Formats: sequence, structure tokens, C-alpha cells
Amino acid sequence: MSADVPLAFASIAQIARLYRRRKLSPVELTKYLLQRISRLNPQLNAFITVTEELALQQARRAESELFRKAGGSKNRRDRGPLHGIPISLKDNIFTVGIRTTAGSAVLRKFIPQQDATVVTSLQAAGAVILGKTNMHEFAYGTTSNNPHYGPVRNPWDPQRIAGGSSGGAAAALAAGLCYGSIGTDTGGSIRIPASLCGVVGFKPGLNRVSAKEIVPLSPTLDFVGPLARSVDDTGLLLEPIFNRRTDERPLRGSSAASSNKRKFRVGIPDDFFFDVLSPEVEKSFQAALHILKKRTTLVKSVAIPLINETEDAGNRIAWAEATRYHQKSGWFPQHAAEYGDDVRDRIKKGTTILAVDFLEAMELRERFINEFHAAMHDQNLDALVVPTTPIAAAKIGEESITVGGTEYLTRALLLRLNRPANLAGIPAVTVPCGFTQNNLPVGLQFVGPANSEFTLLQLARNFEQACSLPQHPPLSLAE
Repeated sequence: MSADVPLAFASIAQIARLYRRRKLSPVELTKYLLQRISRLNPQLNAFITVTEELALQQARRAESELFRKAGGSKNRRDRGPLHGIPISLKDNIFTVGIRTTAGSAVLRKFIPQQDATVVTSLQAAGAVILGKTNMHEFAYGTTSNNPHYGPVRNPWDPQRIAGGSSGGAAAALAAGLCYGSIGTDTGGSIRIPASLCGVVGFKPGLNRVSAKEIVPLSPTLDFVGPLARSVDDTGLLLEPIFNRRTDERPLRGSSAASSNKRKFRVGIPDDFFFDVLSPEVEKSFQAALHILKKRTTLVKSVAIPLINETEDAGNRIAWAEATRYHQKSGWFPQHAAEYGDDVRDRIKKGTTILAVDFLEAMELRERFINEFHAAMHDQNLDALVVPTTPIAAAKIGEESITVGGTEYLTRALLLRLNRPANLAGIPAVTVPCGFTQNNLPVGLQFVGPANSEFTLLQLARNFEQACSLPQHPPLSLAE
């Protein structure tokens, strides 16, 4: 790689070209990243488990298939752009024979007997699994300040949170420890850490990516999706795990130049999303809007009915469903002492939710879905554009933050702008859009109607191409 693009921060496409030109081998690259993990993970705590033996085995297989000479006894096999690409998985995703802790002490010895559907699909595409990433315990939080495995540290400032619950996934990407990761998102758990760590995070819509064989938080609100350092890489990761309708084109190829010429129509909600924003996030958002308007994008105001009620409804659904799952699994209250304080309190909270309150929240969810799509259709909008989080990364242990003279819980702030997409079951993507004065990343979020994943990738790429930002943190992470 060139001096200005270290190997650890190359794109998936760049690595794929190096492989096919035989200028780099999957085994060489996997060993290189395993060495980086060994050197940097003690500082960042992004991985709970490193699967060195499995990764090298998969890399050797990829190398054998990609480098095999045509015309031999067994012809060369190319599985596509992810073939031989080292990635990571959040540690609530089942991996056969490899412990899956969900960031908890309760499951510290749990070894699944089968792979999650997404893992099977990624391995069929030739991906190399480097390990399982650290996370907020049971995915039930936004900081990844884990009491059992230690806090995930943000590569842009190790004294700050990486966000959660997929914090280890985002930190590993930002630090150049892998080329992509798969996380889960119940109230922003992909998009929050992606935003705070300066990477791309994509939450697909309902039933677009399988959530089977994954330790759930709230089945109604849970989603599985990719994180990567660029929109193109995100699309490549999403492609093999995506449940595409027969009439839809592949996500791969959504980078076509035609996306730069299309006149996108995006809406700015006139309520809720801008009520609580730090000045630096607001400044970055306004700068992003200026870029969007110059990139053949029409921006207009739109009213989204019921948006102010989504936070409470989402909380009631998550509290009840999470607690019920932990009860059915025999973890709570039997192993209550093994939970971290914050997660134990939330599980206890779920026992207080009345059936009528849960049902009311589910009914509001259905109404919100209908109202959201009606508003998008009436205004002929491709997507909403909003900040991803109201604040940049907080300091580790900073449980509350003051914005506009009012003190808010850090967790509530980080969830605030992300939960609506989970409640509605619609896709959303976050892409870096700026930095604070302390050099902390700020994210821009596009939220679309059902089945708009392709359009969101185009929109995000369009913005990414126009917004030139540093690709990796100034920490001593490069070669």
C-alpha cells in the first residue's frame, strides 16, 4: 500500500485487488492483523476472544482457492470480494465451537453447537473470522463499559467510550484491526458506536438480515448488520447476508456513478431530532446539509407523527422482552448476582411492565410505522437525514452530560435519535460527517422507508464522496 494508506486501513476492494494480483496473500494479511490485535487490543479492549487458529485455517483455505492455477486438477475458486478478507463478529453471535459470552459472566463458558445464519453466509463468501468483539453486557447498553471484560476504549481517545452495544466492533475497525464487522442493533447499537468511532454502520430493515442463533435483547426491535470503514465496504459486507427480494438488484454495484447524478429527496424532521443537540454536533450537521444540497439532493422539512412517543414505547417493549427472555433462559433471577449493576437494574425494570403497557406500546409501534410511511410517501422522500447521536463520545464512566443547560443520562442521549428506526423496523445508516474540537467523530444518519437499503447506500456514498475526512485516528496505530 502507499504511505498515505497503510495496509491496516485499506479498503476491502483494495485488498481484493492485491490478492488477485498476487501481491499479498490472505495468510500474510491475517498474520499481520493478528499481530496488530496482539499489540493494540490490550490498550483498546476491542476483542473478548481472538480466534487465531480458525483465522489462519480459513486464510490458508482462501489462499489455496484464490492462488490455485487454472487448468490444474482442481480449478481456482473465487468466492467474490470478501474471499480472504479478515473480519470480526460481535460476541452475541453464535459461532460453533467458539465461546459466545454476549459480554456477560452468565455465558462466560457458553460454546454454541452451531453457527448463526449470518456466520454461515459470510464463511460461504470466504470471509476470515479473526475473533469475537467486546460489547455492552447482553447488548443492554450504549457505552460498552463492560464490568466483566473491561471497557471498550475509543481509538480516537482511549479515555472515552466507543459506544455500544457493538463497541468492540466499531473500535476494532477504527483501529485497523479488521476490515469489517457484524453487530446487532436494538436501539442504535450498530449506529451509536459507528458514529462515535468514525466508521459506517448499517441497520437493515425488518427481515432483511437473519437474527437467528444470536443472543437476543428484544426480538421485536433486534436487527443484525455490518460496520465498515466506508460505504462501499459496508455494502460488500451486507451483500452475502442480505435477504433480497427476487425483483431487487444486488447491493454490490450500488456504487455506480449514476448515484451521483440522481436527484435524491431527503427530509429533515421538524420535531424531536433537533430538540437536544450539543453545539458541535449541530455545527457538523449543518455543514453536512450544505454538502448534501450541493450534491444533487433536495432537502425539505417534514412532520413525522408520533415521533415524540417512540422513545417511551421502545423502552417498554425492550424492558418487557429482555426480561422475559432472561427468565425463560433460567438466567434471571437465578444468576442475578452475576449481572453488572446497570443491566441487572434494567432486567428488574422489565418485571414492572404491565401487560397492558406492553400491548399499548406495540399498538403505538404499528401506528408509528403507518404514519412514518404515509409521511414519506406524501412528501415523496427517499430518506430522512438527522444526526446519529446528540453528543460525541463521552468519557468512560461519565453517566450524565449537560446539553443546553440541562443534565441528561448519557445512555438516554445516545439512544434518543436511533430508537425510532428500530421501532418502525426500517433501515438506517450512519456515516462520518465531521469532528469536534477535541477531534472526536460525529455521525450523520440517513433513515429510509421499508426496502430502501439500496437507496440509503447510494445516499451515504454520495455524501461520503463529497465529505473528505481523516480515515483513521491519529493514535499510534499506523505501521
